Amino acid sequence: MRNWFANQLARLLDSLLCLFTSFVTGIGVKHPSELDFTPEHKVYYANHSSHGDFFLVWISLPQDWRMRAQPVAGADYWLGSKLRAFIAERVFRVLLIERNSNPEQAIATMTGALQKGRSLIIFPEGTRNTGDDERLLPFKSGIYHLACQNPEIEFVPVWINNINRVLPKGKILPIPLLCDVRIGQALRKQDHEDKQDFVDRAREALLALAPESMQ
Repeated sequence: MRNWFANQLARLLDSLLCLFTSFVTGIGVKHPSELDFTPEHKVYYANHSSHGDFFLVWISLPQDWRMRAQPVAGADYWLGSKLRAFIAERVFRVLLIERNSNPEQAIATMTGALQKGRSLIIFPEGTRNTGDDERLLPFKSGIYHLACQNPEIEFVPVWINNINRVLPKGKILPIPLLCDVRIGQALRKQDHEDKQDFVDRAREALLALAPESMQ
């Protein structure tokens, strides 16, 4: 009974958070009409400028699809309070990674989730880009190692625009501003593609989705 109540509460919170985020951001989702989505075995990778980033990627997916998706995030932040822990574990089913954990163990944890039919939401910059000097920070090598261990998995670039102004660093309450999410064509690691080539190709695919004003 207790688990049933917790699950129902989690689904209610999911709906309320999605409605609230949609209201605050007026989110619009753009993707190529020929893009063929399936709910499982995807890695959605996005630019990272705010704690609100994965909310927008999350609500850009239909509910039955996002029920299969797990944002990847630091355990230290999401387990910092009982409320955040409940939201992380019950609502978003965040795949929690210890920030100081062995990188190989982190990749193994993500691979395990993918092999169970889950999709992942990751931010390959590795940290929030809060400056104006560079549109996109260099990618960490984790995205390459994840692709090497899962050559059949598709990586889907997702550009999030304007969320850093809605929820600036250090702020708790969001500022109502229009945001949009742009979803690009999926890509896979090619045979014999080395680390730098794959990371550069994945990064360029994401940058290509940025608004023209940022090109």
